Amino acid sequence: MSTTSEYAAPGDQTTGGKTFFGQPRGLATLFFTEMWERFSYYGMRAFLILFMVASVDGANPGLGFGEGMSGALYGLYTSMVYLLTLPGGWVADNLWGQRKAVFRGGVIIAIGHFTLAAPLVGAPDVPSFFLGLLFIVIGTGLLKPNVSTMVGDLYPRLSDDATDHERKVWGANRDAAFSIFYMGINVGAMLGPFICGTLGEGINWPAIGLVTEGNWHWGFSIAGFGMVLGLIQYRMGDKYLGEAGLFKPDAPEDEIDRRGRNFYLSAGAVAAVTALVVFLLVTDALGMTIVDFATWIAYGIVLLSIVFFAYLISGARWAASLVILFAILCAVFVPRMGVEGGQWAAAGTLGTFVLMCLGLLTFRGDQVTTDQKRLMVIYWLFLLAAVFWAGFEQAGSSMNLFAENDTNRVLVGWEINTTWLQNVNPFFVVVLAPVFGSLWTWLAHRDMNPSTPRKFALGLMGLAAGMFVLAWGASYAADGTRVSMAWLVVTYFFFTCGELALSPIGLSAMTKLAPRGRLGQMMGVWFIASALGSLVAGLVAAQLETLPAVTIFTFTAIFAGATGLVALLVSPLVNRLMGQVE
Repeated sequence: MSTTSEYAAPGDQTTGGKTFFGQPRGLATLFFTEMWERFSYYGMRAFLILFMVASVDGANPGLGFGEGMSGALYGLYTSMVYLLTLPGGWVADNLWGQRKAVFRGGVIIAIGHFTLAAPLVGAPDVPSFFLGLLFIVIGTGLLKPNVSTMVGDLYPRLSDDATDHERKVWGANRDAAFSIFYMGINVGAMLGPFICGTLGEGINWPAIGLVTEGNWHWGFSIAGFGMVLGLIQYRMGDKYLGEAGLFKPDAPEDEIDRRGRNFYLSAGAVAAVTALVVFLLVTDALGMTIVDFATWIAYGIVLLSIVFFAYLISGARWAASLVILFAILCAVFVPRMGVEGGQWAAAGTLGTFVLMCLGLLTFRGDQVTTDQKRLMVIYWLFLLAAVFWAGFEQAGSSMNLFAENDTNRVLVGWEINTTWLQNVNPFFVVVLAPVFGSLWTWLAHRDMNPSTPRKFALGLMGLAAGMFVLAWGASYAADGTRVSMAWLVVTYFFFTCGELALSPIGLSAMTKLAPRGRLGQMMGVWFIASALGSLVAGLVAAQLETLPAVTIFTFTAIFAGATGLVALLVSPLVNRLMGQVE
């Protein structure tokens, strides 16, 4: 695939025709930036829940939290990492540009990891833990959506008179680039758990006389150094990015300054409220468990997504009416059902919004704009992605605890670290990402490339297949027997196939479907799907205190499979709403 064609990015002109896997040279800069950021994120995430549940007086002391509290905290942290991508996208679009947002976000991430490691120099454990997580959440919110947006910027939009074949090839080129970019994510995700996890857990190989004590805080520290390496590489590769990610003001300078002042004041207020809420939760002064609080946050994310898209599609009046509806439903159900009543309120509000969109298409079809239709598609893909990540992100929570407590990790006399099993999925991604990227391009040149909605359906079915395998394996561990690692390996293989059919394609779809001027926000919306799914995954892990693993994995498999089937059935309608974007 040549980057000197009519589809080449502007940045190619600065590289003397050099390419990166046949793509613009600037893709390499973004590839390695994201690789090191994911090294730091997944390296720490691999042992985060293990650190929380570890005894405070053990050989490698942790925080001593129970599984319920640890699962909820894990879900809150991973969800907030992605939730803040929405304001992170807004900051890039309106204040800094993507290029500055990525660098500044990386600096804050590094500070967060070093804060987590601060007990090495005598800082208190619990305050350092929560403060470090807060820094990482803020930094990732700035970096994550904007580095992906810059990948899309390397491929400028085609002119309106492009042929259908040119559009398909252009779309396939972008899909292939995002698949390569996704490979970088998973190289980092593979190295992180291996290096950071080994330092955190230690090594237990008595067969060869290699036994070392781990220290969780050394794992946090090396994650911070990984992010620093990513920042250095990003600065060195800046010259290959052309104009990708540069700030393009859409208002006078005084208006932009006013936006900035309002944003910083709002961000400071939110940070202060967040710190207060965390303090009240930890000290039990709020009168609510962390699990219940996390559950309400999940309902809030669902409501936020509904209101945001209702506002974009139909205006402020419809958005306000849906907020009022949610409040009424909560008033009806919560006094009778408690926290679970919020689930019915969220479901009722979501159903009303879906009916509103269908009514708009049915009764005002000729008046519905292309942007409105594409926003409906984005929200549908958002819901499918949220279901996918709710299953997939259990890898770091319930599946991680299953690996620790119910899996026989001894291999030819060596005990495999629990965190090393987190490498299986990224290893499969690194191996299979080029295969999937080439497959989409090969199919596109023959007009056989599955549409984005169909790829999402395939992704959910891959997730369901993996969860069924894991539920099968967990059934043998119900009596306390440790089961083979092969169950997790096969599960991760199916997860990977589903992930490659959904995640990089979703990133590419956001850049193609986003209305002009809202690209950063739509990338943020895409990551909010990860936020919602990650939070649900943490809440699922919290249920391990009361439910057997086989029950949790079986339910997840059935729900994911049913959602995938629905997605496949409605994909022709969704394709029509997308128009000629592919």
